[in-house]
Amino acid sequence: MTSVTVDAAGEQLVLLPQKAVYWPREKLLAIADIHFGKAAAFRSFGIPVPRGTTTENLDALDALIDATGANHVLFLGDFLHARAAHAAGTQAALLAWRRRRCDLVLTLVRGNHDKHAGDPADVLGIDLVDEPYTVGPLSFCHHPDLDAPGFVLAGHVHPVYVLATRFDALRLPCFVLGPRRMILPSFGSFTGGHAIRPEEGDRIFITSGEAVHSVKANLSR
Repeated sequence: MTSVTVDAAGEQLVLLPQKAVYWPREKLLAIADIHFGKAAAFRSFGIPVPRGTTTENLDALDALIDATGANHVLFLGDFLHARAAHAAGTQAALLAWRRRRCDLVLTLVRGNHDKHAGDPADVLGIDLVDEPYTVGPLSFCHHPDLDAPGFVLAGHVHPVYVLATRFDALRLPCFVLGPRRMILPSFGSFTGGHAIRPEEGDRIFITSGEAVHSVKANLSR
């Protein structure tokens, strides 16, 4: 897999094809919008959706931790999707994963879904903070337009970029890198995406799942 390294506030950040950012100096992995329990929330309303998304997300997270050597995972909001995410099956899977990863530091910057869902169970050992959560020159947030003292890393938007020809179009998750903030794509496997319109000064990095590529943003879209 091919990643891309960018500079943000003098720090080297690695944009990973698996839709996450790694900060090597801090051995910190930033994940946005994993939305554990979203499928369970849909099923609670009688909507038939696939099972196994929690396990899929945890497997993807494990692969990233092993690949990077991260010792700190920081969730940029929307760790839980709704109160239905506290369902026994979802919680059991999270607890089993946490027991396997007991030495890992976990931090959650609360997002809008977390406020409705309620905090994760204490037994998961997650440090809970409000935005902005600032470490050195970087401010970790859920909302990208929040006033913060440092360069902002945020989620919330679930950005995708549309690559179009005359005959076809492809929506791919993307990182949006601006002068003062970066928006990460949604990490969750069942979260959808929002086609973004780049602003002046934004750089777009799409991910195919195998590689990250810089694309020339069309500001007139």
